[in-house]
This record gives sequence, C-alpha cells and structure tokens, in this order.
Amino acid sequence: MDIHSLVVGRDLMACRFEVVFNAGEVENATELAVDALDLVEQIEARITVYRDTSELARLNATAAQGWQNVSPDLFALLLHARGLASRTNGAFDCASGALTRAWGFLERRGRTPADDALAAARERSGLGLVEFDEEGRRVRFLRPGVELNLGAIGKGWALDRALGELRLAGVPSVLVHGGQSSVRARGVQGPALPGRRGWPIGLRHPLRPAERLAAITLDDRALGTSGSGTQFFVDRGRKLGHILDPRTGLPAEAGVISATVIAPEAADADALSTALYVLGADGLSSVAAPGGDVGAILVLPGDRPGVVRVIVANLDAETCVVPESGGVAVERVA
Repeated sequence: MDIHSLVVGRDLMACRFEVVFNAGEVENATELAVDALDLVEQIEARITVYRDTSELARLNATAAQGWQNVSPDLFALLLHARGLASRTNGAFDCASGALTRAWGFLERRGRTPADDALAAARERSGLGLVEFDEEGRRVRFLRPGVELNLGAIGKGWALDRALGELRLAGVPSVLVHGGQSSVRARGVQGPALPGRRGWPIGLRHPLRPAERLAAITLDDRALGTSGSGTQFFVDRGRKLGHILDPRTGLPAEAGVISATVIAPEAADADALSTALYVLGADGLSSVAAPGGDVGAILVLPGDRPGVVRVIVANLDAETCVVPESGGVAVERVA
C-alpha cells in the first residue's frame, strides 16, 4: 500500500522541525502546519538562553534579586521540571545552566573548566536553589549566578504545544518532530483501517547511523532520544559528551551509548531520556517502571567490540521491534 504524506518544515531551536500529515486528509493542512510552527517559533523566543530578550533570560538575570512573576504556562513547565528532577534523583535538573556555561556548551565550544571554576558552577547549580511561590506564580533564586536552561525539555514542550493546537483544530492524525530526536504522534499514518495503529518510525543505530536499530510504533505517544554521538569534544585524548550529570557537574559517565524514552508527552520523553543517559541501567526502575506509562530503550556497549547491548524496558513487542543480530544483543525487562 502506497502511503503519501504532506510535510511542512522550518529550522527552529537549532534543528529542523517538521509537521507530517496524511496527504489529502486535512483540507487546510499547510495553513495549520504553518500556525503550529509559528507557535514553536514563539516558544523558542520565550525560552531560549541565547537571546537576552527572552522571558527565561530575563528571569535568569533578575531572579536572584527577588521574586519575579512568571507567565502561567512557563511556570507550570518549571514546576513539572521540578517534579521530574525529584523523580530522577537530580539526573535531570533544569537549573544547571551554570554548569553548561562552565563547560563551554553555551558557545558550542566544549572545554574542560578549571577545578575552581567547576566548583563555583556547582555552587550555583540545582533546583534546590530555586524557590517557587505557587500561589503567586513567582520564582526567585537563592544565590546569584543560578541559571535555568530548558534545553533538555523545551523542545519536547514545544512539540506538545504544537500538537495540542493541531488536535484542537480537529486534525485526526499527525506527526511532529524536532530534529528527529524528539517526536510526538497522534492517530494513524495512512488509512485508518482495522488493525492499523500509530505511526511507524525507525530508531537509528547510535554507532552506525546508516542502519536502523529498532522499529517503533508511536500510538498517541512521544519519543525522545539522548546521546553524545554527535555532540562532544576531545580533551587530552578523552571523548567528552555534551550531556552533563547535574549531580557531579561532569559529563555523564554511566557508559550509555544512547537512551530513548517513550512517554505520553514529548516534554517528559525528552527530559527522561536525558536522565536515563545519565543514570544508565540503574535508572530504568525510576524512569520506566514496570506497569507504568513510560517505556525505554537503552543502548550500552556489548561484551565484545562491535556489539551493542540493547535493554528494552516496559515496551511490548508490537510497540518496539529490535531484530537480534551478531552485533546486537537484546534483553527485555518488564
């Protein structure tokens, strides 16, 4: 069966965002896609740390001076991020901007900070230094130099908002993604025939990008993938990834090659995949608890060169198919 799609895209948040419709299913699909991408662009303008005019940048500049009002939707996101930080024991923490700055990742020029600079950044990091006034919808920092950075959750949040607008417009089936590492789907790709479900997507092999590691069906769900395969720098012969462990201030060292999370919302999938990359296999029980609504695919080094170990947690065989081969060892956990 030939399936045709209408794809409308735009470069946003340092990647390519795309809205994918079933061709011919929605009469005003292009207009709706443009509106959805406009919304993502507006969100980027509000939460980026690369523009001094953004709401988040202004909050970072003033919250150490006293209570600052925050817009309702951003305040709700910050509260949700605080809950995710608690759930992951601090492996995800959106108040670690000072660490990101110390490592040069804000300028996209990674560098190893001096010990005193790293210590100073650690003292200015962590949601424990952010106080919330939930009744007044206000935030303040308890120490100068604290910085919020929503890089590990903001893209997914934007996808959730965009898909929400498309749902309200009556779109029955659509897929939205940002850079292919953050995806959210609604409905069915192609004709809604009996037995058809979701949108099939491929998960790339993290060491061999030309190959597919897994086939995943997103059925009104979202996917987020984290890894340092393409974003890293080399310092004195060591390859250091861009994902930091907020608890230590150092690049994550759990030995993970990539971490993928499937969740009801893209914001959660993005944040939890980052946390799982930091935590490794020990984090599966908190990120993808048996019987919960979150599943995970963790890729680790295998027992010999050229082999990867793939742990599939809380995902059934219809949702996630990982073909075993000589280079892939698969284990499933409930």
